[in-house]
Amino acid sequence: MATKTAEPRHGSLEQLLAAKEIAISCGSGGVGKTTTAAAAATMAATHLGGKVLVLTVDPAKRLANALGLEAFGNVETQVPPSAFKEAGIEPRGELWAAMLDTKQSWDDLVRRHAPDAKTREAILANPLYQNITGKFVQSHDYIAMERLYEIHTSGKYDLIVVDTPPTRNAIDFLEAPERMADFFSSRLLRWLTAPARSRVVNFASRPFYQVADRILGSQFLEDIAEFFILFQSMYEGFVERARAVERVLSERRTTFVVVSTLEAAPVQEAEFFMSELAKRRFHLGALVLNKVLPSYLLDQEATAAANRLSADADRIAAELAATLEDGGSAGSAGKAGTADPAQVRRVLDEVAESFRNYQVVAMREAEQRAELGAAPEVVATVPFFDSDIFDLGGLARMGEQIWR
Repeated sequence: MATKTAEPRHGSLEQLLAAKEIAISCGSGGVGKTTTAAAAATMAATHLGGKVLVLTVDPAKRLANALGLEAFGNVETQVPPSAFKEAGIEPRGELWAAMLDTKQSWDDLVRRHAPDAKTREAILANPLYQNITGKFVQSHDYIAMERLYEIHTSGKYDLIVVDTPPTRNAIDFLEAPERMADFFSSRLLRWLTAPARSRVVNFASRPFYQVADRILGSQFLEDIAEFFILFQSMYEGFVERARAVERVLSERRTTFVVVSTLEAAPVQEAEFFMSELAKRRFHLGALVLNKVLPSYLLDQEATAAANRLSADADRIAAELAATLEDGGSAGSAGKAGTADPAQVRRVLDEVAESFRNYQVVAMREAEQRAELGAAPEVVATVPFFDSDIFDLGGLARMGEQIWR
């Protein structure tokens, strides 16, 4: 009996992305997911070469600022070489960005898959089309998967990094193709379209239509029925594409990158999403942990220094007090400086105690990293940064933390 060949494990994000064509970044809100996706794409374009696209399906429009672009939309936009030059970066490849435009993507979908020109124009002209495509069941999530599939199959890009909505919505993102196919074959849809298919309304459904007609109006019901009847003409296309998207997500060329901080709520979300990926047998390539305390807090020499500071606090305080007095006198043009050794001692005690408190948190974080890192191939950490990341230079600095 043949056995499935195990995938090679990758030791770094660089090795992981070099072997993949799609990397899907997921995580709860506020953990730096969008910035992580942009940083990973920047590093891939810089070091791996080829054409790299970062595609955001998150409605929050933060990615343009992170990439130094004024704006971008459904059509992919290249990050200009001048932006890399200003950041002091010489990329081997190209970096592109796109952001899902739900309405435009639906229009493109209809134009591609309508069975004929008459049906296509009828759908686009339907009174409800402008509104419904932005609101009905899973429309945004489904069209995001359609857009990803379309771009990937075009073969234009060597790597696509996808920035998804927050975690629970990301599950909808994964399930959208199947849910859409189910909806177009559902009993509810058959009820909605029955009046337009036949003038005869059976006894069981008559009360439903009587109530709906009073509330919504007969014209509204007719528009709904016409809209979905037209869309059902593309049903086979929906199902076929849904299956194709599912295959792409489960293939070896696709990986998932879960982003989190080590706070309680984001960690729970990360654990939830990693378990959902395991259930679906999707590839969990990496876990990126943001805003992690620096590793020197766990260094034995740093611990020894903090202990000596406490043990010799009286002697160190007296020496520092004398140094401060001398410095104060010299800097004040002969005026007597004052430094109370007891006050200096209190400051030293606070410093040592603060270090030990941070060390406790750092040890707890290390334990969490070990527990969370059991499943993904790569675990990368990003420390606190002194300033916000708002340009390619900042993305590159962050990227260096997670790349190797």
